[in-house]
Amino acid sequence: MATEIHASAIVDKNAKIGEDVYVGPFCVVGENVELKDGVKLYANVTVMGYTTIGENTRVYPFAVLGAPAQHLKYMDEPAKLIIGKNNVIREHVTMHTGTPIETSTTIVGDNGLFMVSCHIAHDCVIGNNVIMTNNATLGGHVRLGDFAIIGGLSAVHQFCRIGKYAMVGGMSGIEQDVIPYGLVTGDRARLRGLNLVGLKRHGFTSDDISEMRRAYRMLFANEGTFRERIDDVAKAFAGFKPVEDIIAFIKEDAHRTVCQPTI
Repeated sequence: MATEIHASAIVDKNAKIGEDVYVGPFCVVGENVELKDGVKLYANVTVMGYTTIGENTRVYPFAVLGAPAQHLKYMDEPAKLIIGKNNVIREHVTMHTGTPIETSTTIVGDNGLFMVSCHIAHDCVIGNNVIMTNNATLGGHVRLGDFAIIGGLSAVHQFCRIGKYAMVGGMSGIEQDVIPYGLVTGDRARLRGLNLVGLKRHGFTSDDISEMRRAYRMLFANEGTFRERIDDVAKAFAGFKPVEDIIAFIKEDAHRTVCQPTI
């Protein structure tokens, strides 16, 4: 199919528009924007700044992509928003560009679903196959791993990390890092265990899940120090990748502490 731009849309002459792109009524596309092949902007979408939208991504009305960072130290320096392919970005979603405080780039991966009124702040890095439910919000510099899910009306504090396959329950406030495969809930979220439903849905075997639960119990037991338990679990489960993922995540340099279970 040929590219189609509605007569009421405003598309800067310098914008890069791929094949089979649809720009619907009352959309605005800025001069430094690139829309890859198959992108669909259905209506009333604003794409601004140095923003790239990957192939076959669909954007619904009143989304604003590539607006400047909401940061008092940001002084309109050139910054980017890079969105991957095959994403679904629903109504009123906002995604902001990066800042020179980090890499000047906000990155969103492939195959994501971003429901109504989600917000991705400056300098975030979002993995592939993530889901952000209605009104979920990420502060600046958040890292969101592959297949992670952020429940509705949840808020993630700046600089937090959410590991891959993790689940954040609805109406949660996240102010600490969430381990891969973990499940957290609460107004100041606490670790509630592993994301068992998500693991089953993504094809983890019963044996895998049993071993992960055993490692979890060891890691968050009451005996010894957390550092000692990390070392013990690393040795006991050497070669078992899901547990190695958790240990590596905990050992990374980070701004936040790791979210723990309720005592």
